[in-house]
Amino acid sequence: MSMTAAPGRTTASRGAEIWREVTHHGLFWPVVALVGLLLACGAASPGFLDVTVRDGHLFGQLVDLARNSATPLLLALGMCLVIATGGIDLSVGAVMAIALAVSLTYLDAAADPSDLGTVLTAVALGLAVGALGGAFNGAMVAVLGIQPFIATMILMVAGRGIAMLVTQGQITTVSSPPFKTIGSGYVLGIPMPVVIALVTFVVVAVVVRRTALGMFLESIGINREASRLAGVRSRRTTWTVYVIAGALAALAGLVYGAPTMAADANNIGLMKELDAIMVVVLGGTKLDGGRFYLGGLLVGAMLLSTLERAVIIFQLPSQTTPLFKAVVLIAVCVAASPTLRAMLRRTRRAVVAAPAPAEQVAA
Repeated sequence: MSMTAAPGRTTASRGAEIWREVTHHGLFWPVVALVGLLLACGAASPGFLDVTVRDGHLFGQLVDLARNSATPLLLALGMCLVIATGGIDLSVGAVMAIALAVSLTYLDAAADPSDLGTVLTAVALGLAVGALGGAFNGAMVAVLGIQPFIATMILMVAGRGIAMLVTQGQITTVSSPPFKTIGSGYVLGIPMPVVIALVTFVVVAVVVRRTALGMFLESIGINREASRLAGVRSRRTTWTVYVIAGALAALAGLVYGAPTMAADANNIGLMKELDAIMVVVLGGTKLDGGRFYLGGLLVGAMLLSTLERAVIIFQLPSQTTPLFKAVVLIAVCVAASPTLRAMLRRTRRAVVAAPAPAEQVAA
């Protein structure tokens, strides 16, 4: 009897162990939320999941979601690296505005805004300004020892004013087809923003996972002093990460503003830093630093874009979008909470260990 029952118990326990490993993974609940939201949108809007090819280009709402995910993904890449060191960057939205303002102002003053060399110079200037903003943040945090929240808030507040100075308080508009291609062009039928975001993601992933940089970031986030004593140049690494975050924020600003080719210093990148943090959290990275998950950013960015589209599909007031995001974020975080899982395990064990009722024992 016991020999025949043991395999069943072993199989059941093994299945329970596999299920625990799957559900305990940081991406499980975000993926469940994304799939559920996509299916709900598909049920409410026929054709939502359809992807077609027109003139050699991919079209469909899923393609639009991927395109809209490019900006939060680029922002979240830099934010994730900064958070891994135990820091935060609240200035990424302002850096977006500054970079776009610098690039479009340069194009507006150029003799031929459609010249490819001029456009490349404008893009390089925007990225350089973003990296300079990141260098400022990094110096405040790594060199002067100012709290990252306060240090980056300085540029968050002042950055809008800098962008307004660059554009002289006006909405700068330019007509430059090559620059517009950055946000609305296609490569092999795939939208250009998606290509830029994916290529950048692969480059960052290779750099942090195929070199010692990723290990340095995690060691600094876990224990900065111990990592310094172990020989890690924590100040230089932290400064470098903020520079990378600034450059990625600038790239996100160019991709975001290229379709309209208009630099609105008051609105470009507004509240985007919160979206970037949300993508990082949904991707399974904790805000207290240490271990980080770049792959989860893909899920988090798509989930964020799907949430914004779901508000339109379900005909909810646009003002409720932040509330909708908060509800989903809370649900995912609560479902993935280690404390909640521990409570549920204790409850199940208590139910299993509870004695049978007296009438069942008598029977």
